[in-house]
Amino acid sequence: MIISILKELTENENRVAATPQSVKDLIKNGVSVNIESGAGDSSFISDDDYKQSGANICSSSKEAMKDCDIIVKVNPPSKEEIDTFPEGKVFISFIQTTKELEIVNRLAKRKIAGFSMHLIPRTTLAQSMDALSSQANIAGYKAVLNGASLLPVYMPLLMTAAGTIPPAKVLIIGAGVAGLQAIATAKRLGAQVEAFDVRPEVKEQVESLGAKFVEVESDTNEGSGEGGYAKETSDEYKAKQQEKMTEHIIKSDLVITTALIPGRPAPKLISKSMVEKMKKGSVIVDLASENGGNCEATEKDAITNYNGVTIDGSSNLPSEMQLHASQLYAKNISTFINYMTKDGKINLDLDDEIISGAMFTHQGKINHKPTLEAINSSKDN
Repeated sequence: MIISILKELTENENRVAATPQSVKDLIKNGVSVNIESGAGDSSFISDDDYKQSGANICSSSKEAMKDCDIIVKVNPPSKEEIDTFPEGKVFISFIQTTKELEIVNRLAKRKIAGFSMHLIPRTTLAQSMDALSSQANIAGYKAVLNGASLLPVYMPLLMTAAGTIPPAKVLIIGAGVAGLQAIATAKRLGAQVEAFDVRPEVKEQVESLGAKFVEVESDTNEGSGEGGYAKETSDEYKAKQQEKMTEHIIKSDLVITTALIPGRPAPKLISKSMVEKMKKGSVIVDLASENGGNCEATEKDAITNYNGVTIDGSSNLPSEMQLHASQLYAKNISTFINYMTKDGKINLDLDDEIISGAMFTHQGKINHKPTLEAINSSKDN
């Protein structure tokens, strides 16, 4: 069995889907690994590093995919790339399948078994394959560092001969993986941290990290969705949420938003009118910019100024920490591949919840219900 690791073509993407260690892990399980030459350059991994780990270095993607069984990337493939994929193979990468409908259709037409790392179930057994969490952890950490560098104030409390500097006030919206890491990082930098989430059950986690949990009174746990994700809330709850958040946002120096539901537009939590009430010089880092942003004034992949407030809409923060981001993603990938192979051969057990849960195309058909619904809906429109 041959696994093909391709070079990333997406602009400003510095990650790679394999590291020398993950190559060794795969080879240990009876497979061969082809690496497209230069695939690891942006992650500071040379062709020679891969070669020493036992990989075959190929001069082009076409050569890397020759006789391969599994093709792996970080980002979704381009339409042109898909046209070069051998038919009937397995493809793995991050793909928001309910958004990237044309890519899904093209993969189905080539009878490729498509797997999205976005769809890995959030179960105990699948934890070591959960690339969404491993990358969100990095994004939460980097968001605080980027926000701190944009702030015109210190993060920690400082007592100096020239006077006392109060700590920066940081508000984290969304206490998932990224949010919890952001809380921990902001606390390490000495900030005064508050956190908001629609799921009341995360209060204990937030407080265990030393942050204050901002609560919106509700009779139900209506923000708690399946698989640990937040879900859409009622209009009444949203009105209470807006009022409460406005109260805390206007006092904050740094606001980090992390509310993102995979495959769906990001909920708009911060309106332009709310931004206009914020202190001049304050900063918003919007980790949901990839899906439209939690802030109405966010511009994807741009740092802008709105009414004296700096808004960072960078959509791929893990790529700014590509060494560790690649290391974690490659481990998620190698664990997933080793899980779906047996004795050096692919074993697509469709009764297995991890394999069936992450799969969205198989034998020319789209077999992920939400993706199929999105495609049918787009046809109706």
